[in-house]
Amino acid sequence: MLATVTTKGQITIPMKIRKQYGIHPNDKIDFVVEGDKIILMPVKTLRDLRGSVTGLGGDPDLERQAAKKAVGLRTVEEMA
Repeated sequence: MLATVTTKGQITIPMKIRKQYGIHPNDKIDFVVEGDKIILMPVKTLRDLRGSVTGLGGDPDLERQAAKKAVGLRTVEEMA
């Protein structure tokens, strides 16, 4: 498929591709350069991934606290 670059450097992603990859207005696209190729990749946010991974049946508050503690420990290690 071809797209034309406008004078502002913009392109339109064809509807077929947007539908196939679930690209919606205001979504972010990552431009990856590999050799002489430019690859466009939709950026998934945490909101997009919500519900795709189920918990282990534990208490969500305890899981949240454990995650915060892990991030804090990692931050301390990086600063050391």
